[in-house]
Amino acid sequence: MHSLPIFVRLRDRPLIVLGDGEAAAAKRRIAERAGAQICGEETQAALAIVAIDDAVEAIAAIARLKARGILVNAVDRSEYCDFTLPAIVDRDPVLIAIGTGGASAGLAKALRQRLESLLPASLGQLATALYVARGAIRARWPGASERRRAIDAALDLGGLLDPLRETERSAVDRWVQGEAAAPEAFGLHRLLLRSADPDDLTLREARLLAGADRIFHRADVPAPILARARADATRIGCDAAPGEPGEGASIDIGWAGR
Repeated sequence: MHSLPIFVRLRDRPLIVLGDGEAAAAKRRIAERAGAQICGEETQAALAIVAIDDAVEAIAAIARLKARGILVNAVDRSEYCDFTLPAIVDRDPVLIAIGTGGASAGLAKALRQRLESLLPASLGQLATALYVARGAIRARWPGASERRRAIDAALDLGGLLDPLRETERSAVDRWVQGEAAAPEAFGLHRLLLRSADPDDLTLREARLLAGADRIFHRADVPAPILARARADATRIGCDAAPGEPGEGASIDIGWAGR
C-alpha cells in the first residue's frame, strides 16, 4: 500500500494553496467545500497545495514549504507529493475517495463516474439514520457480535438496508422494530478453496469469510484469501477446526479435494 488513506477535517483551518491557473482554482473550490480557510504561503498551516504552472517556481515553493514541515500536494508533480487529493464520491456524510497515488487522475475520475452511477442519492440519508438509531440498535441487539451480524445482514445485497438501492427514510426504524433480515447462522462453516485467487470466491463464501469471528485455516491458505476476512477476526492456523469452535461464527478454510 503506497499511502495511508485518511480523511482530514479542514473546517475553519488554514490551507495554503499556491497558483493562479485552472488547476489551482479547482483545488480552491474543493477545499472551500470542506470548509478550509484558503491562505497564502506565509501562513502557519499543516497542509499546502502547490498548483503553480512554472516548474522552477513550483519546485522552489515546494522546497520552502517542506522545509517548514508542511505536507505538500504538488499538482501534476506526483514525485513531490506528500499527500494526494482523490477523486471523491460525495453522499454526505458518506465520502468515497479514489486514489491512484498520482499514477492517473483520469483513471480515478473514470472510477468516480462509474461509482456515481451505482450509488443512490439516499445513501447519505441511510448513514445518518443509522447514526441516529445507534441507541435503539444497541437495545435491540445488546451483544456486539449479534449486533454486527444483524447490521451486516440488513446491509447485505438484497437486505432491507441494501446501500446500493434507494431506501426510504423509515427503513432503519422498520428494521430495528422487527423487519430485520436474519443474520448468517452462527456455528462453523466450511470453505473449500478451488484456487488461490480471492476473486474466485462465491458471493456467499466471501460474505461468510468477511463476517466470521474466527478463521481456522491450513498453513498453505494464501494470504490474499485471509485478507478478505475482517481485520479483527481471530486467525488460527491448524490442520482441522476443533469440534467446539467457540461462540459466534467460525469458518474452516481448506482445499477442495484434499
